[in-house]
Amino acid sequence: MKYIDEFQDPALARKLLDEIRATVTRPWALMEVCGGQTHSIIRHGLDQLLPDEVELIHGPGCPVCVTPLEVIDKALEIASRPDVIFCSFGDMLRVPGTGRDLFQVRGEGGDVRVVYSPLDALRIAQQNPDREVVFFGIGFETTAPPNAMTVHQARRHGVKNFSMLVSHVRVPPAIEAIMSSPSCRVQGFLAAGHVCSVMGMEEYPELAERFRVPIVVTGFEPLDILEGVRRTVSQLERGEHTVDNAYARAVRPEGNPAARAMLEDVFEVTDRAWRGIGVIPDSGWRLSPKYRDHDAEHRFSVEGIRTEEPAECRSGEVLQGLLKPHECAAFGTLCTPRTPLGATMVSSEGACAAYYLYRRLDVPAATAREASPVV
Repeated sequence: MKYIDEFQDPALARKLLDEIRATVTRPWALMEVCGGQTHSIIRHGLDQLLPDEVELIHGPGCPVCVTPLEVIDKALEIASRPDVIFCSFGDMLRVPGTGRDLFQVRGEGGDVRVVYSPLDALRIAQQNPDREVVFFGIGFETTAPPNAMTVHQARRHGVKNFSMLVSHVRVPPAIEAIMSSPSCRVQGFLAAGHVCSVMGMEEYPELAERFRVPIVVTGFEPLDILEGVRRTVSQLERGEHTVDNAYARAVRPEGNPAARAMLEDVFEVTDRAWRGIGVIPDSGWRLSPKYRDHDAEHRFSVEGIRTEEPAECRSGEVLQGLLKPHECAAFGTLCTPRTPLGATMVSSEGACAAYYLYRRLDVPAATAREASPVV
């Protein structure tokens, strides 16, 4: 299949690994921003195949994982109301709130439905004019355009019983927050290719220059990631810090102008809390005043909910790249996919879920490096 088999070729992976080994002369710590990249890295053992000098740090790139606990609790409160049909993508149903999740709300009689598109939720609203229909709109810049389009369509067609609980976040402010932390060890970034396919690359050069870190836009297949690592390490070894596009088959410098125009019309930039991290200035979107009638948080008056994370959950440190999942005492014992303490264990892009699925019975690193690339 085009663009799948070609980017999982073991022979090409070995060549890239050899080039990285021939280039690196000192330790470097790189952060992949996207949770999809994290799963690809752990699934294919790329971090174990790289030379010892190259460390991959997992960043806060899982949209489910960074949705703050207070927003989950707002979703639970809204979904529990008898006049509401609450629609969500399936990966949000097991994310723990304070004491329960959306699956439990459904088990208690709440009308919680899994949809595959926000437009499905809009269609449900049109079919049920006597019920309030709420869509749980989360994610990075990748899921924001279809969510914005759905709100735009609801307003255009006068669907007054449709609203959206919005928790969208933006990548560049997160990179700035990570680099501004006194505990930061990151020396280069593998930027999320799908985010840049929407937003383009114009926000990254200033960050690369200010923090003197290379930022390489990277895809998600094994060869994409290895090529991203190769380009990042090459820049670091040369003392450079520029933005490089290693995912040109999908990313244009300007991104997607139509999608960006829709985002600018429907959303406005706001401060946003990230689960386990805290509030990052200008790191999120909310509905603009023009579309405020479709804001579920405003419509259902749930703005005042305040919560605290479980003390034993260290997912915030995982999301900041300060801790690998298996280094948490609760990993695989108190915290499993069936009994998660945090979202990083249940999300399909969570780092803890990746380690639980692919790395629980880990082999020694030396043995892994002697093996052929599993790609």
